[in-house]
Amino acid sequence: MAKQRQNYTVLARRYRPQQFADLIGQEAVAQALVNALKTNRVAHAYLFTGTRGVGKTSAARILAKALNCVKGPTPTPCDQCSSCKAIAAGEDVDVLEIDGASNRNLDDIRELRQNVQYKPIQSRFKIYIIDEVHQLTRDAFNALLKTLEEPPPHVKFIFATTDAQKVPATILSRCQRFDFAGISTPRIVERLREVVSAEGAEADDEALELIARRAAHSMRDAQSLLDQCLAFGGSKLTAERVRQLLGLADDDLVAELAAAVLAKDVAKALSLLDTALESGVQPGELLEHLMAYWRDLLLVKTAGPDYPGLILSRRWHDALRNQAEPLSVADILTGLDLIAGTSARLRTTNQGRILVEILLVRLGRLEQLVPVTDVASAATPANRAGTRPSPEPASAPTSAAPGQPPRRIVSMTGGPSGQVVSAREVTEDSEPEASSASESPWNDATLNAVWDQVVTGVGMRIAALLEHAQRQATSGPDCLVLRFPSRYNRDAEELRDPERLSRLESVLQGLMGRRIPARVVVEEDKLAPAVERRVARTADQRSKALENPLVRKAVDLFGAQFVKADEGFGSLPQPKPAEAEE
Repeated sequence: MAKQRQNYTVLARRYRPQQFADLIGQEAVAQALVNALKTNRVAHAYLFTGTRGVGKTSAARILAKALNCVKGPTPTPCDQCSSCKAIAAGEDVDVLEIDGASNRNLDDIRELRQNVQYKPIQSRFKIYIIDEVHQLTRDAFNALLKTLEEPPPHVKFIFATTDAQKVPATILSRCQRFDFAGISTPRIVERLREVVSAEGAEADDEALELIARRAAHSMRDAQSLLDQCLAFGGSKLTAERVRQLLGLADDDLVAELAAAVLAKDVAKALSLLDTALESGVQPGELLEHLMAYWRDLLLVKTAGPDYPGLILSRRWHDALRNQAEPLSVADILTGLDLIAGTSARLRTTNQGRILVEILLVRLGRLEQLVPVTDVASAATPANRAGTRPSPEPASAPTSAAPGQPPRRIVSMTGGPSGQVVSAREVTEDSEPEASSASESPWNDATLNAVWDQVVTGVGMRIAALLEHAQRQATSGPDCLVLRFPSRYNRDAEELRDPERLSRLESVLQGLMGRRIPARVVVEEDKLAPAVERRVARTADQRSKALENPLVRKAVDLFGAQFVKADEGFGSLPQPKPAEAEE
């Protein structure tokens, strides 16, 4: 028994794909590689990219077997010869699997280049499989370029990465790239059912679906989670055991929580939250379920209840349709922003319960939240004169009706977190704060007061360009001057794009209530005092050196050019001129 436990191999390794036909969800990639083998058009370098656990390394091993099989090159390796067995076990001396994270430096690639010239020991090809290739350093990539472009005929390269954006373009241009898609939940469930049957165990369909959804399109993650659940749940795997082990929220609980929030029953929602946390559900997991629920609300509202991409099971579709009907698309999107913002903040704090409680209170007041764009529209001169734009039919008016609580106007950030950054009550007799902005003087103090809102409103790209500019508010006429050092002249040119300048001026106008033109200026960089002194000292040394008779003679006879004068050159004794002969 002890020997059996010692030799146990996890499911993800035992059920690893061994043929191209076994690559679930990657049929297009498999077909392309099969056709390349059939037509003898196998490239010398491949790049497999995709999220974790979708079959990149498995495909690389299958391709290696197909090239080195005794019956090959063949699209269907035999899996019986010594070469196929050694490659499958990771023990073939001619198929080298290299971890790019731990073998990332220049010396490692130099060693690879030295070994490339030697022919394989027993196989047809020497194959290098470099996993997480984007981890290589820039110098390592540069050292690999020439070998990758013109490798010996007996060498093949197969790179795998989860972040193709970090691979230099010079490497990408020398490889055939294949993008591995995430595996759909139904395909993962189907494969897990086969694995459970092969293991002689039983599992509920709902339990397998929970595991597949938690795996987030990764087959390896799904098999690892199944392995963990089978060890915990015995021969019969139920949905309840999966939730208990993985800390997942029950769909019924999430649906009930969402229903309480949408019914504005905050007390019930907080009570359900308490129940969920006491049962072992993690705040982050609960937010993921809420995000999925609100996402389904959005799809039901915009695409209908029969949309095939809904996450929740069909028995919840009627409830989703009834809940989405009175909501506007803007309300649902605001809810999604609030959930996403709370989820982002949850990663940087240990006060997860408090953040989720605040979220539930805000979600229960969705109809009282007004987008910041409506605030900006209400602050324009025309609207302040009495011609306000009419709101969407599904939204309540900005001012409160008699006898009803005032609406709250909130300012939502445009960043990835989407959290509410400010909120204040607006009554029927009050005006938005932005309405007084047009009466404020335009100076640096006013500019600094609204600058954070400007950066938030212009979008991520323009905000990144503004980081390199010095801002100045000039009056008579009012203008925003953005000064870029000359080393950022490209950023300045990009910001001068009429569309970007118009976006910046539009956001500024919404905040100030009047048009403030923006002007981009590029200035020459000023040298630091130390640099200025060094430049002046070099010029002085040059002047003194050229006054030396020997230097002048060298310039006259040989056409020499002044390059450098060492320190102390001017203090050397000058040669005496020859005395005239009598």
